[in-house]
Amino acid sequence: MDTQRPIDRDTFEIGIIGMGDMGRLYARHFAQAGWKRINVCDLPEKFEQLKYELPQYNVLANGHLASRRSDWIIYSVEAKFIDAVVKQFGPSTKVGAIVSGQTSVKAPEIQAFESHLPSDTHLIPIHSMHGPNVSPAGQPLVIIPHRSTPASLHTVESILASLSSQIVHLSAADHDRITADTQAVTHLAFKSMGTAWMTRTSFPWEDLTYVGGIDNVKVAMTLRIYSNKWHVYAGLALLNPAARRQIKQYARSVNELFSLMIQERADEFKARVRAACDYVFGGVGHGGDVLLADALLDEYTLSSSASPKSPILDAKTPNSHLSLLAMIDCWHTLSIQPYKHLIVQTPPFRLWLGIVEYLVKTPGMLDAAMDAALFCKDIRADDLAFVAAAAGWAQTIDMGHFDSYQHRFEETQKFFEARLLEGKKVSASIIEKVTTNIGKKG
Repeated sequence: MDTQRPIDRDTFEIGIIGMGDMGRLYARHFAQAGWKRINVCDLPEKFEQLKYELPQYNVLANGHLASRRSDWIIYSVEAKFIDAVVKQFGPSTKVGAIVSGQTSVKAPEIQAFESHLPSDTHLIPIHSMHGPNVSPAGQPLVIIPHRSTPASLHTVESILASLSSQIVHLSAADHDRITADTQAVTHLAFKSMGTAWMTRTSFPWEDLTYVGGIDNVKVAMTLRIYSNKWHVYAGLALLNPAARRQIKQYARSVNELFSLMIQERADEFKARVRAACDYVFGGVGHGGDVLLADALLDEYTLSSSASPKSPILDAKTPNSHLSLLAMIDCWHTLSIQPYKHLIVQTPPFRLWLGIVEYLVKTPGMLDAAMDAALFCKDIRADDLAFVAAAAGWAQTIDMGHFDSYQHRFEETQKFFEARLLEGKKVSASIIEKVTTNIGKKG
């Protein structure tokens, strides 16, 4: 195939195995871009339901039927199932077809492809660096030309242009390392905050410690995480070896900083935090554009008792921001430069880096956080709960048990159930309006 020749949208067949949220997002954008032959399937018991819900596509009974006729097959399944699903349907793959997967961890995906797919297939894994509730336009989309030709790569790129995403080419190893750097610890921090609030039976939008400024982002993004299904985050955490390393260090940073805090070893604590800030941000107060703005940070809150102009915020309890200080310390310890990864950023990572930078670069804010961490006894119980939550999550992930991960996630999810939808909407507004300038950095 000539790499410059347009692909016939009336005859080229796209197959999607797994019609969860991301599978549906891809199918929808492909159809809107004019691709006529889109073959979709899911579990056999969902066949009749899919035919009713998705009459605009060619709904098939199983992956064998989709694989044997599709020129490009996308496996849109959970990472823990990728090997079993490819083993089942891979032998039916059309001669010379292109095969991709959408999992967040590419090492097991490629292993499954190489083990179970015919040798004449082209292997081009992909990964949209966002969830199904975020528009793909402008978001990073990783393409991994693992076993491909210029023609097959051109085909994939041409069809993926339907998403209007920012294409990034990486190797599988670089993808897994960078996603560990940008996603694993970010998710852990938000999950740990949620579990800590559950442990304290505290709804953060009712607590002045967590109303206003960057705390609005923390609350909204925590609820966003827990508004999704547990498996969205489990594969990356449990199947990516690089992610486990990051997660262990983050929990260790949380514990070691807290140990210095409760002993009030102020000089040692502040020296450690400032050294980490120097490494990540080039020094405290060295200027540069703060990625998030005050007005926007205060605009989004779930609290019914406070607004950006409310005098009640004048009584806001000091916050140690231990979750953010530990993140800076973790990056420093592992020699991670987060700005280098903005090219494959996710919305939560953009916001996470934004609020960390805001804490460090806003005059007086870092000093206030460190003083609160060392001397404010009113928040000590909250910090202790966060330390325990981070350690618990790290241990769960280190064990590698999907069932334990699911139980821990859904237990916290149930606690916040009444506000998850609202938190999801608030976080969507933040992502849309606050993060647009962050991608310009780095």
